[in-house]
Amino acid sequence: MDGKTRPFVCLCFLLFLFTSKCHVSRAAETMSLGESLTGKQTLISKGGNFELGFFKPGPSPKYYLAIWFKKVSKPTAVWVANRETPLSDDSSQARIAEDGNLVILDQSKGPVWSTNSSLIGSNSTVVELLDSGNLVLRHRSNSTAIFWQSFDHPTDTWLPGGWLGFDKRTGETQLLISWKSSEDPAPGPFCLELDPNGTSQYFIRRNRTLQYWTSGLWNDQSFSSIPEMGPAHYYNYSFETTDKGNYFTYYAYDPSLITRLVMDLTGQIKQFAWLESSQQWNKFWSQPEAQCDVLSLCGPFGICNAGGLPPCGCAQGFEPTSPNDWNLSDWSGGCVRKSLLTCDDKDGFSLLTAMRPPANGQSLSAVSREECEFACRSDCSCTAFSFSNRCFVWKGDLLNLQNLSEGDPGAIDLSLRLADSDVSKSENSGSKGLLVGAIVGPVAGIAALLGVVFMVRRRTQRITTTFNSGSGSLVSFSYRDLQRITKNFSEKLGCGGFGSVFRGTLPNSSIVAVKKLEGLGQGEKQFRAEVSTIGTVQHLNLSRLRGFCSEGSQRLLVYDYMSRGSLDSHLFNKNSEALKWETRYQVALGTARGLAYLHEECRDCIIHCDIKPENILLDESFCPKVADFGLAKLVGREFSRVLTTMRGTRGYLAPEWISGLAITTKADVYSYGMMVFEIISGRRNVEQSGDGKVLFFPTWAAKRIMEGEVLSLLDNRLLGEADMVELCRVCRVACWCIQDDEEDRPSMVQVVKVLEGLLEVNIPPVPRSLQLFELNSDHIVTITDSESSSNQTSQTVSRNSKAKSSKSSSWASASAPSS
Repeated sequence: MDGKTRPFVCLCFLLFLFTSKCHVSRAAETMSLGESLTGKQTLISKGGNFELGFFKPGPSPKYYLAIWFKKVSKPTAVWVANRETPLSDDSSQARIAEDGNLVILDQSKGPVWSTNSSLIGSNSTVVELLDSGNLVLRHRSNSTAIFWQSFDHPTDTWLPGGWLGFDKRTGETQLLISWKSSEDPAPGPFCLELDPNGTSQYFIRRNRTLQYWTSGLWNDQSFSSIPEMGPAHYYNYSFETTDKGNYFTYYAYDPSLITRLVMDLTGQIKQFAWLESSQQWNKFWSQPEAQCDVLSLCGPFGICNAGGLPPCGCAQGFEPTSPNDWNLSDWSGGCVRKSLLTCDDKDGFSLLTAMRPPANGQSLSAVSREECEFACRSDCSCTAFSFSNRCFVWKGDLLNLQNLSEGDPGAIDLSLRLADSDVSKSENSGSKGLLVGAIVGPVAGIAALLGVVFMVRRRTQRITTTFNSGSGSLVSFSYRDLQRITKNFSEKLGCGGFGSVFRGTLPNSSIVAVKKLEGLGQGEKQFRAEVSTIGTVQHLNLSRLRGFCSEGSQRLLVYDYMSRGSLDSHLFNKNSEALKWETRYQVALGTARGLAYLHEECRDCIIHCDIKPENILLDESFCPKVADFGLAKLVGREFSRVLTTMRGTRGYLAPEWISGLAITTKADVYSYGMMVFEIISGRRNVEQSGDGKVLFFPTWAAKRIMEGEVLSLLDNRLLGEADMVELCRVCRVACWCIQDDEEDRPSMVQVVKVLEGLLEVNIPPVPRSLQLFELNSDHIVTITDSESSSNQTSQTVSRNSKAKSSKSSSWASASAPSS
């Protein structure tokens, strides 16, 4: 190429770039009057977090104006403008109209969507895409004068910095509404609504009218289960009332992490974090956790299988109403009959075993299965019946069918009404001749053997599938199953008051911990009922129950295996590596969060009754999990019931156990405080000395806390390396938790707030019972000051001054600490 033709070729190349359909990003994050977005042009936020432009989901021929993550390699839309009015091609444009509103025009220049704000007083507006993902329409010269913003009109995604609630200006409640399908962002059947009155309740509704699942607002979560993120506390929610409305706002502590909360088309709320190393979204939280708990997920006559992919299938004699929708993960249309019922004796019944019963069953007085079947057959609207001591019939569409495991609490055998042509018929086994009988005999023996092998393999696959699915549903094991996976209970991990724990390995190589309960007085029915309740209690800082066994007198529980073992093995084993202060503080905080959840956020308040280091398990990231909480007594919220059986472990029992007073959540608070002293010091609270006397550490520790000498309490192995603010804070919390009068102790929710730095805690008094140990016991003495390089004699606080102090002291300041 000579020098004369080179400039001409370069010019042609530049013209090609400007006229081609390549992806063109604008240099600025704003768009003014006279400018527009068309084709593949986009706006990019100032920090490069988000991008605005036209996109089409999947192979769909429809186009939408949307906002997506710029720094995520997998295209992920977080907001869609024209979700109900898609465009047929990418020749449309978005621009500011003469009245100052942002509009979308189709290929014929007709408007299909507009911000439609009546607040605009002039056409001097600009569109700006913020780094939070918020698209705002504001005054050109005044960035605070916002006329419209996308955060006021969310679609299916809630971003950090965004809000949901009630808009007083429009009288509307902001919702997250799911997509219709994976290729259609039109409003789907599920929506998430937060209580605009700030009661920390949230509702998932179907078709925006039916409330089917509610719960308290989710707690702050951490990323302990996500690789490369560790146990860092990440986000929270706050409620505020302004002149514009009542809003819950979603805050992130670390804006560098990319996260989103979605009202998914499956009917679940899901939270995701982007993992750069694997280039994928990691789901770390969802509610309802079990997908099959979503109301009518599979529609009429659809059956949900927690381990299935996809989870929905049709009952025998039925087929998907819309196969195309099912392929796009929209199962809400359910299934239709292959053959119509004749409503006479020709109709038959197909037996569905181990099913979750559908809703709205009616009880009849039939005393046998035959009478129950006759009653259903006599009513043309009856579609199914079940008989087990009582007769139940169902009419019309069957919703919420689910395959359960054999032996699961609540599982029933359901007889589904079908047309005669759709009922499977077994072949007649009448006179086929001697030759047939001669052949069938040996074949039957072989078939029986193969059947046994098949059943064993099927059960093994069922266990594996259920655990792999992560659905949250409990697995009902046979005793033989647990003998097999634990190698006949040969590897013992530990033992406690409720029984021994053994290591087990599932067929998929997952490791579990199997607790073999001893001395349990419950019958099978009561045990299954309590286990079913325990299985629904799930929190980041609670040990998760995965399955159970109840056969004869055998009662066993199957938990997730915690690779780091129990907390006591790290605190008191001098051969183990000392836990760093940061880890100890996170263990204290995480344990407090788990107990706060048990006390305040479960449907039935759960008092643990045996908090100690042995019952705090640690996962690979040293995230603490409160264990054995399900074995404590479930107590109603009135707390009026007295637990007559003393539980717990010496050294952690609150005074009310001895006095016979009613046991409340404050008993756990006391035990928690005693355990925190051990976390700080790395030594047992109660130790036996060489001369037979008992050394009681908390008495000496409480005095050091009052005198401000908290560093002397720190584990010697840490060589003084600790955050002094945190050390002082946690020492004071521990001393307040072990006060004699339960009214003087904080709640676990308050403990969490103090450890998170949201409340200041005052200097606590020395509990009276600790002073009595020193004054009156010949066998229980406190740790002497010589153990902390001080030779001062122990000082005694008078009873009168202590009584005065306990009545005048307040455990925490009313105001939050300054930053």
